[in-house]
Amino acid sequence: MSQEKVMTFTEHLRELRTRLKYCVIALILATLVAYLFSDILFVLLAQPLVRAWADAGLGPPKMHFANPIEPFFTYLKISLVGGIFAASPVVFYQLWKFVAPGLYENEKKYAIPFAAVSAIMFIGGAAFGYFIVFPYGFQFFLSFAKDNMGSMQKLLGGLVNVSVGKPFELRPTLMMGEYFGLVWRLLLAFGVVFELPLVIVFLSMVGLVNHKMLWRFNRYFIVIAFIISALLTPPDVLTQLMMSGPLIVLYNLSILLAWFFHKRREQRLAAMAATTAEGAPEDEATVIDDRGDER
Repeated sequence: MSQEKVMTFTEHLRELRTRLKYCVIALILATLVAYLFSDILFVLLAQPLVRAWADAGLGPPKMHFANPIEPFFTYLKISLVGGIFAASPVVFYQLWKFVAPGLYENEKKYAIPFAAVSAIMFIGGAAFGYFIVFPYGFQFFLSFAKDNMGSMQKLLGGLVNVSVGKPFELRPTLMMGEYFGLVWRLLLAFGVVFELPLVIVFLSMVGLVNHKMLWRFNRYFIVIAFIISALLTPPDVLTQLMMSGPLIVLYNLSILLAWFFHKRREQRLAAMAATTAEGAPEDEATVIDDRGDER
């Protein structure tokens, strides 16, 4: 631990308030800037569905809203999500500065690298969801719906024609609030999931976990990964697999990183012990020997 003055509980609360203040200011400013580009963000977030819609041969997509204020609040939510990702470097830096007083002096120098890597992983997780999960996921579900339309028409068409005299047809309806609500939840979920290696590396650096503990817990984490995916994603198997798979891979990558930092920690402690032993004065060693003889 650091040799600095130990902070009281009240000082910790003041420090937390200061760090939260900086985070909120950064988030507000980033959200305001994102709102200036909300039209661009709207189009970008809609692109995976538009492409999947075209690939499914459903014609030009039309997005509907349930009430007059829904478009306005949708744009606000899009701006807020954009602000969260834009302000993430500042947020992670403030997080590191809050926990820094409890670290060794040589560990405090990782503040800026930690903030940078955390932001990259957070944004990278969202990019993984946007470029990998969304296109294949939307294409699969729209194709599934289209294929089932034909089979349902064959099964129910005759009955419907007899009862109402019109052919039976199913058409998907895009609701603005529901679609963008799904998108921003998934983006944030993938961003948070990709922070797992950094969390484990931090716990390994402070000595709370090591690679052996993590490896023994691996089988249980597989179950936990599916539970987390079920909580953070829509209730369908494909989306859950697309999140739980990377989560399991990241956990095993975290084990390798924990092993690396554990070895570095052992080497550093061994070097410190050797330096202390070599620097011990001879008279102190004599006193120890005399005490041993007295026993």
